[in-house]
Amino acid sequence: MNAGWVAGSVRAKALVNRYPGAQGAREIAACPTIDDALQRLAATPYSRYVRTVVGLPEAQRAVTSTLLWHLRVLAGWLPRGGARLLVPLAAGFEIANVTSRLRTQEGRRTEAPEPYRLGALETAWRSLEPAGTPAELRSALAASPWGDPGGDTPWALITGMRMAAARRTAVAVPPARRWAEGRAALLIARELFVHQRSLSKPVRRDAARLLGARAPSAASYREFRECLPSAARWVVADVAEPGGLWRAEAGWWRRVQNDGAVLLRDSRYGPRVVVGAVAVLSVDAWRVRAALESAARGGRLGEVFDALA
Repeated sequence: MNAGWVAGSVRAKALVNRYPGAQGAREIAACPTIDDALQRLAATPYSRYVRTVVGLPEAQRAVTSTLLWHLRVLAGWLPRGGARLLVPLAAGFEIANVTSRLRTQEGRRTEAPEPYRLGALETAWRSLEPAGTPAELRSALAASPWGDPGGDTPWALITGMRMAAARRTAVAVPPARRWAEGRAALLIARELFVHQRSLSKPVRRDAARLLGARAPSAASYREFRECLPSAARWVVADVAEPGGLWRAEAGWWRRVQNDGAVLLRDSRYGPRVVVGAVAVLSVDAWRVRAALESAARGGRLGEVFDALA
């Protein structure tokens, strides 16, 4: 194994070991106020961005900003070309940037937060950022590795990006293929059976690549579950109705956590260990975000946090 991958793997494990974990998140969640939670969070690696924030939305964004910073640090530790492995895994930050831009264009917020800066983990944000309308965003996406989302409504743009992210992850990051297939199944289930929306051609094409042609064409949620390939059926196996998909989401995060922990224990230092570190770090960030929401509610643990923890 390349010495650069060995060094990157060792540092990735060290980075993971500093994070709060499930027990630390539970202690944050039990805090009686968001201010108490932030004080506790300041003693963790999330301190880089949380020291000056006020309120729940800023605190949650500070957590994800810290995650992105550490993914960028991890990418810098890898040998030349190694950061390409992490680009699909960081796609959610670029999607968040586009989501924020669309909300501003719709007038749903007066000022967008500062975009996440991805550095070497960027897919195409520098070409997307100047777009001033949804139509311009669609055009910029179509000319980038994201591909055409199939429409220029906000939901079409974001759904197309999310499905493209699942497709790109499955192809470029083999250890994460099962997560990508599960994520694709959740996305299609919500679009078809919660939001009652038709799939664009590009989304249907990408879904067919990951899930087979039958599931995206299912007429009912029950048929959808039955048509999923075994590699993706696990994500909705225990959810009989579309209203329970939030539990499937929590189950997806638990699978990422468990699989990531297994990858981290791989004795052959290399890409699998690094992917495992990204998985565990990502789960920790989302668990801490849920913990902060519980603290903002007076330390009452919500269903989402219990499901994640």
